[in-house]
Amino acid sequence: MVPPCYADLGKTARDVFNKNYNFGLLKLECKTKTENGVEFTASGTSNSDTGRVQGSLETKYKISDYGFTLKEKWNTDNTLATELSIEDQLVKGLKLGFDGVFVPHSGKKTGTLKTAYKLKNFHLNTDIDLDLLGIVFHCAGVLHCHGWLAGYQMSFDTTKSMLTRNNFSVGYSASDFTLHTNVNDGQEFGGSVYQKISDKLDTAIQLAWTAGNNVSRFGIGFTYKIDGNTTFRGKVNNSSQLGLGCTHKMRDGVQLTLSCLIDGKNLSSGGHKLGLGLDLEA
Repeated sequence: MVPPCYADLGKTARDVFNKNYNFGLLKLECKTKTENGVEFTASGTSNSDTGRVQGSLETKYKISDYGFTLKEKWNTDNTLATELSIEDQLVKGLKLGFDGVFVPHSGKKTGTLKTAYKLKNFHLNTDIDLDLLGIVFHCAGVLHCHGWLAGYQMSFDTTKSMLTRNNFSVGYSASDFTLHTNVNDGQEFGGSVYQKISDKLDTAIQLAWTAGNNVSRFGIGFTYKIDGNTTFRGKVNNSSQLGLGCTHKMRDGVQLTLSCLIDGKNLSSGGHKLGLGLDLEA
């Protein structure tokens, strides 16, 4: 089994809590694909709290025979992002990439060189942020052995000559069960448990605590597939916030998502949030 990258450790539990919740947003996303394999994704959101409207257009082109992928993304903040990657060409399991961001009105440019190397029981990622102010190195590795996962992530800022991130993670993964714990910079402690109870029901628990703060954060969430077209989800935390959502496939290529966040401590005073998402794909 090839382990996930460090950033994807505990992802199954996070998806239960975060995926397809659009609290306080009106969201529209449209996807289409041309005959020669170019993918277009146009999306827009409207924030009901701030009234801010944002949009983006992304194009993606892949040459599978050469493991090459090109992405271009422009958004309404007038930011242009480019991603180039090539995978499994020089060495099996090796992926090389470059991410660049350009802001035309300010002339600001940033770039990141990325490498990823995957073996049967090991996954290594090394990124180098290139900036006029200095270079930052990011490195992360995950080791897998008999279901157990151990990972380490660090960042080193050359301008400060110091570690700016120092994270550890340990977990266990099975076909229907995932356990994940992490320590970030020796200050933030977290953990999650994911269990696939049946083909229709997934559950997850999240815990978090920060050093110097006696308040712990705790949440329980689930997703339930009512049928092949409808999925219901819910979550609740120790702050008495209740999140509910429902995703319904109206027809092929059309998916509607409704969600709401209820503040249990302030039922009468308001502050609750609604969300609506519409995904179109052709």
